Amino acid sequence: MNFKVHSPYKQSLKFTLHANYKPTGDQPDAIKKLVLGVENDVQHQVLLGVTGSGKTYTMANVIEKTQRPALIISHNKTLAGQLYQELRDFFPNNAVSYFVSYYDYYQPEAYIPSTDTYIEKESDINKEIDKLRLRATTNILTRPDAIVVASVSCIYNIGSPREYGNFILELKVGSDNPREAIFKRLTELQYERGDFGFYRGTFRVRGEVIDIFPAHEDVALRLHLRGVKLIKIEKIDPLTGKVLEEVKIVIIYPAKHYMTNPATYKDVFPKIKKDLGEQVRYFKDKNMLIEANRIEKRVTYDLEMIEEVGYVNGIENYSRYFDGRKPGDPPYTLLDYFHSAYKDKFLVIIDESHMTVPQIGGMYNGDQARKKTLVDFGFRLPSAFDNRPLRFDEFTRRVSQVVYNSATPAKWELGQAREHVVQQLVRPTGIPDPEIDVRPTKGQIEDLLKEIDIRVKKNQRTLVTTLTKRMAEDLADYLEEKGVKVHYLHSEIITLDRTDILDDLRLGKYDVLVGINLLREGLDLPEVSLVAIIDADKEGFLRSETALVQVMGRAARHIEGRVIMYADNITGSMQRAMDEVARRREIQHEYNKKHNITPVSISKPIREKLVDREKADETPLFYGLERQVVENLEEFDFEDMTPQDRKKIQSKLRSAMNAAARDLNFELAARFRDRIREIDSLRAN
Repeated sequence: MNFKVHSPYKQSLKFTLHANYKPTGDQPDAIKKLVLGVENDVQHQVLLGVTGSGKTYTMANVIEKTQRPALIISHNKTLAGQLYQELRDFFPNNAVSYFVSYYDYYQPEAYIPSTDTYIEKESDINKEIDKLRLRATTNILTRPDAIVVASVSCIYNIGSPREYGNFILELKVGSDNPREAIFKRLTELQYERGDFGFYRGTFRVRGEVIDIFPAHEDVALRLHLRGVKLIKIEKIDPLTGKVLEEVKIVIIYPAKHYMTNPATYKDVFPKIKKDLGEQVRYFKDKNMLIEANRIEKRVTYDLEMIEEVGYVNGIENYSRYFDGRKPGDPPYTLLDYFHSAYKDKFLVIIDESHMTVPQIGGMYNGDQARKKTLVDFGFRLPSAFDNRPLRFDEFTRRVSQVVYNSATPAKWELGQAREHVVQQLVRPTGIPDPEIDVRPTKGQIEDLLKEIDIRVKKNQRTLVTTLTKRMAEDLADYLEEKGVKVHYLHSEIITLDRTDILDDLRLGKYDVLVGINLLREGLDLPEVSLVAIIDADKEGFLRSETALVQVMGRAARHIEGRVIMYADNITGSMQRAMDEVARRREIQHEYNKKHNITPVSISKPIREKLVDREKADETPLFYGLERQVVENLEEFDFEDMTPQDRKKIQSKLRSAMNAAARDLNFELAARFRDRIREIDSLRAN
């Protein structure tokens, strides 16, 4: 499935690793073995590396030495963000991208038969992450040096790379480009004319000047026309309009991943209508008249919207038709973009594989169960089943060469790699795994406070792991009452804020972080000298051998690292975890003795923000609306707007109202509510 890649970049770009240190300890041996495996086309390899041994640096060296583009998959957004920051620093001149779910909030479409409750899909899309996702696919299709750090969202349907790659707007200075042709093409690329602010995915027109804000960029474009001739292209600051540079050629990619080609409608629509007819007959034969009417109205409306504007909410449920796939065929995912651009010559690195592999394997069944209810009750055609994540067997078939990266690889990964398991147990600074104390639960919080105080006086940090979100929040509140600078961290904290909280811990804004499983795999916090595990003897997923070894590793980057497990008895998982840590400590001490190494704490700079939040705060958007609109909300005239534009602004007002309410800004939320009601009254009249 290869196609012509439109690229303004030189195809001779190479991966060049930048670091102020060289491989040390057992890193050189690990790098050599992994590179040899890649060059010999070994499909499965495992890097068994202890926390703090520099596994990411090792993998960066493998990428540079093999010159292979890479997809790195992590099991959560926080760790993916950290990996993205590290690799962005290692490869500053290469195309390092970030691809995770772009929802700050996501409620999937669902139906609950027992209460006859239909739940529409509702979501808050994070525009910064959406930009990074679009940049990732654009980099893959235009550059030979792409590294994408992704969450497991990379196995979900995002539409055909062929359609995405063919939907471009290429502009050259000196070429003939009638304004109407540019407008038409931008609309086909899902760009909107910016009536309520200039932000990514919009364009605006001022005479013979057209401003375009590409969905995957931080800078905007200004086109100067003289008649039909394009005489100048400028890159501008989208906020100030300041000209940054002139360019001779630009290529604009779609504002959304899922694209439909109007030229295919005459072939696609009859197929959808045929399947609709069959589904309606099926329901009528079973005397399910409500369901028959429901699906007929839904699909008819959707087709009318697609024909008019090229898009409808839920268009991905028809993706099989537009992609030319047969029922049951796997969807197009980020892996297909890699195959389209690089064939099989790319690496897949599965970070914290003991967590990520099971997560990849579990996505399909949950998705299908929800879709079955929607189809059975007439809310979606059976084609919705094919808008799905990959099954595990489909994923493994799309992975040509994979490295499973973990301090605690599971039996499945070890079985796949067999003899190709590379160990990396020595930390570059010589720090051994932390010492472990087991203390009784009676008086555990008072004891914890004393231990925290000791660390605070030494300007060190503490991580505390609990079993539930509620416990994390309650413990954080209690510690705060006692004067501790503390914050909690769990999955309900939005993606970009998680990385900022971790940075604030390192900077000393907080001395303690309380959380659940987010404080386990991969977090790189060298200032942490104490990890406290509450209820360590409660056997289960969060207190398994693997989980305990992982959380203990958070204290392995500090010379005074220590783990305290509060428990009234030693479980089998606790004992096995302590035995494994003892085994590694013995190997590490022997290595240090043999090479005369004196252990020192790991020191790492705090990297640039995942996204420039301060810059984002300076944009003209406020709760998704232009600040000027919000400040003059009562004076805004909706009567002169078209019904479609009213619907758009009402949707934005509703999202703004919900966001303001979540921030406890009820006065502003009420102002948004009043204007929403005003639009409703106009619609009624």
